[in-house]
Amino acid sequence: MKTYPFVAPPELVTGEVKHIPVIIAGAGPVGLSMAIDLRLRGVDCLLLDDDDRVSHGSRAICYAKRTLEIWDRLGCGDRMVEKGVRWDTGRIFFGDGKEPVYSFDLRDEDGHKYPSFINLQQYYAEEFLLDRLAELGQTPRWKSKVTAVTQTAERAEITVDTPDGSYRLTSDYVIAADGARSPVRHMLGLEFEGRIFEDHFLIADIKMKGDFPAERWFWFDPPFNRGQSALLHRQPDDVWRLDFQLGWDIDREAELDPLRIDTRIRAMMGADVDYKLEWSSIYTFQCRRLDRFVHGRVIFAGDSAHLVSPFGARGANSGVQDVDNLGWKLALILNGRAPVQLLESYNSERVYAARENLLNSTRATDFITPKSDISRLFRNAVLELAASCPFAQRMVNSGRLSVPAHLRESALNSPDKEDFSGVLQPGSVAADGHVIAAGQDQWFLSLIGQETRDFVLLHFADPDAPAPDISPLLEGNNPIAVYMVGPDLTGARRLADPEGHLARRYDARPGTTYLLRPDHHVSARWRSFDATLVRAAQDRALNPGTAQNSEEAA
Repeated sequence: MKTYPFVAPPELVTGEVKHIPVIIAGAGPVGLSMAIDLRLRGVDCLLLDDDDRVSHGSRAICYAKRTLEIWDRLGCGDRMVEKGVRWDTGRIFFGDGKEPVYSFDLRDEDGHKYPSFINLQQYYAEEFLLDRLAELGQTPRWKSKVTAVTQTAERAEITVDTPDGSYRLTSDYVIAADGARSPVRHMLGLEFEGRIFEDHFLIADIKMKGDFPAERWFWFDPPFNRGQSALLHRQPDDVWRLDFQLGWDIDREAELDPLRIDTRIRAMMGADVDYKLEWSSIYTFQCRRLDRFVHGRVIFAGDSAHLVSPFGARGANSGVQDVDNLGWKLALILNGRAPVQLLESYNSERVYAARENLLNSTRATDFITPKSDISRLFRNAVLELAASCPFAQRMVNSGRLSVPAHLRESALNSPDKEDFSGVLQPGSVAADGHVIAAGQDQWFLSLIGQETRDFVLLHFADPDAPAPDISPLLEGNNPIAVYMVGPDLTGARRLADPEGHLARRYDARPGTTYLLRPDHHVSARWRSFDATLVRAAQDRALNPGTAQNSEEAA
């Protein structure tokens, strides 16, 4: 596996305590995405990692459509998809049955740039993010371990240990993206709250030629793992991810013995399977989080802030969505374009999302690993009925797959004053769709993500009304980028909606107007354009008022 060289930083020679606006601890997918986002927003940041290589083993492999849209905005979504294995469908098996009791298809409509999911080994995702960060002129400081964090009301100070000695840095903010065991979290004396489940799963990555489709296959009580469950995913390079439920009272060392793993693999894949074991690990189910994600000048994101059991692919995807929520807020605060109180909305919105993820993950884990005879009886009855009863299929829970949080009660939203249908309420993630801009085929979210880091106004022109005066939106400290479906308008980017994707998904009539936050969540919507209302909605999204706790704001 490729390693990255340690380069002695100048602070070791000069002894200077340099100030950097944002320091990020941890160069996994979350930390790398955070560094790219801040660089694109013009924020000086520094990324530190105590290792000298990307992750070993597949680890997080399932990346959802929303994560791909975020990575597209960061400039590397297409590369992820080109390498990854696309999938939209899955099958669920029960007992000795050769046919699935339930199959699902996540594709509810066409006309989106990205698939529902891709499978991609975490080391590839990290390599692609590292390449993108290098394009922006930055590399992590490898073999650089944060060993102390102190803070005042004005700044944070960290100590960094390296092979050549230690040095100190100060910053406006420290982002702890340093994983499930987060040293920064322990330095601040913070503890997770939540639940550890009494169960273990074995992961085995094997390289083999196989004719299984690119689907998610899940088994309850199969003959090759009786009384337990199992999971199969296809990855790039003919690598297959196998998960075996083991139970709680296990000998971890014995279960990781290659001979025992081989017995499990041949029982599942066939006695004559020709394969090579690439990586194995055992994990414990956890559904836990910090009470708060913002602690003064230290901000937590990804696994350092919240942990979920892996079913539903909610871990890494939620971490990248943390980045999406945090980056624009930090940039506006540091550039003097928003008050520091805006940062509290990161805490409230992402704690809300974490609660939702933990709830879904806990329910899935309870279904997958029932802890009482009654629970198991209920689970098995649901699975037996699922083969013929649609109502039972809705109750089968092998992991509710990751979807972005709908921040319905966020203090940053401007509530609807008019009637709309559909799901794009304030707080939801904006919908994608095929558009034509400047004569070129484009995807709406990709287009706005590449063209602007600011708020976006989407207006559906009314041909029977005078052209709106958008000039007040193009001025000031926080200009708004205007996109208009309809005729040309000075200062606006004209879009054509040839298949009507935007019109349908945004429940648009002539005059309909949406304001999108820089992270592409809907901030407000109206049935007609009014510059004063638009500015008021933007002000509300930038000035949520006094700090509110996560229960109130989310």
